[in-house]
Amino acid sequence: MSARFWISNFLEAMAAERGAAANTLAAYERDLSHVEDWLGDHGRDFTSAQKSDVEAYLVHCDEQGLSRATRARRLSAIKQLYRFAFDEGLRADNPAVQIAGPGRDKRLPKTLSVEEVDRLLDAAKAHGRTEGDRLRNACLMQVLYATGMRVTELVSLPLAAARGDPRMLLIRGKGGKERMVPLSPPARDALALWLAVRDEQEDIARMAGKAASSFLFPSRAKAGHLTRHAFYMLIKEFAVEGGVSPDKVTPHTLRHAFATHLLANGADLLAIQTLLGHADVATTEIYTHVLEERLKELVLDHHPLARD
Repeated sequence: MSARFWISNFLEAMAAERGAAANTLAAYERDLSHVEDWLGDHGRDFTSAQKSDVEAYLVHCDEQGLSRATRARRLSAIKQLYRFAFDEGLRADNPAVQIAGPGRDKRLPKTLSVEEVDRLLDAAKAHGRTEGDRLRNACLMQVLYATGMRVTELVSLPLAAARGDPRMLLIRGKGGKERMVPLSPPARDALALWLAVRDEQEDIARMAGKAASSFLFPSRAKAGHLTRHAFYMLIKEFAVEGGVSPDKVTPHTLRHAFATHLLANGADLLAIQTLLGHADVATTEIYTHVLEERLKELVLDHHPLARD
């Protein structure tokens, strides 16, 4: 059986049995296609590869300068593919089962101060060619900071979830898991203003014979909603206009800021875990380290005995 058959069947199983998201499936396909090409260049394929081949591939990735996180992700993809192949009877062994991963770089997530977030929110309100664009941008940023949701969760929010002036939003996250997150009063206000304009736009489109969109943030993109890339570019523009370094601003840094600011103001770690949709509280604990670093900086900058 061809390597392409292995990959396509593995992806189908991940989607059907684990409910893997489209972005997750795309990442698996990219990583496994890279492995497939390397094995082919060395006269091997997934059927014939041995443990030494997988180890040689990881050495190649290291020599190419790939980060530890990327190498760990690719090894994880290889292991899961071979676990699937073993379960399906495509191979009688698993050549990757005893290979230890390189681990991940222990870097603290980048975050933003409250002042920087305020500047981004103000910039979003003023950014856009039309009033509708400005209200949509304000809604995007207010909802993102109020909920700490992932960018894919934000841009693909269904319209139905926002109806009725909700105090809570139902979010469908990784693996199809659902969670409820509260909306702050500014986020609810921004949502109501955007919905009023969006409904007017929808009525005009419907009169022109166009189908109604089921998304809160519709677009002409293939997916039917604002894309992750489009929002990434937008938030960089907000940073420039708000006087915040664009290098430190991404949709994910707003998620980090949400968690860090909650923790700094006394929120419970388990509550933050639930709001972020983390499967393991160990993932959420990274924010305690971020807070510790900021407290150290505060002491070193302001304590009289810390000065030269």
